[in-house]
Amino acid sequence: MNYRNLLAVVLGVSLFASVTSALAADLAKGAKVYKKCKVCHSLKEGGKHKIGPNLFGIMGRESGTAKGFKYSKAMKEAGVTWGVSTLTEYLTKPKDFIPGNKMAFPGLKKAEQIENIIAFLEANTK
Repeated sequence: MNYRNLLAVVLGVSLFASVTSALAADLAKGAKVYKKCKVCHSLKEGGKHKIGPNLFGIMGRESGTAKGFKYSKAMKEAGVTWGVSTLTEYLTKPKDFIPGNKMAFPGLKKAEQIENIIAFLEANTK
């Protein structure tokens, strides 16, 4: 198999995994979970920060880099790129994943809620 074919297979598998994950998650349930988040976080492009940073464009963004938000030193220095796996760990126990961060929310206990909120964020923050 040549390099180009291998690359096509890898990209195809990655795309299939992303689509499968998004389909398995329930966006309506993710919107319901987001109600816990919206007190502190907005999702609108160009929207103002609240107690927490605006989450628009969070997927692929490095921790502590949304312009205009005053992050904790821990969040700025964490060097985390937000994606499915990092958000899954963070939303489970924020204080354990990035010790010293300012987020007061203790985390989500159910894996299904985390999967749904991440799918909701992916769909609503691009």
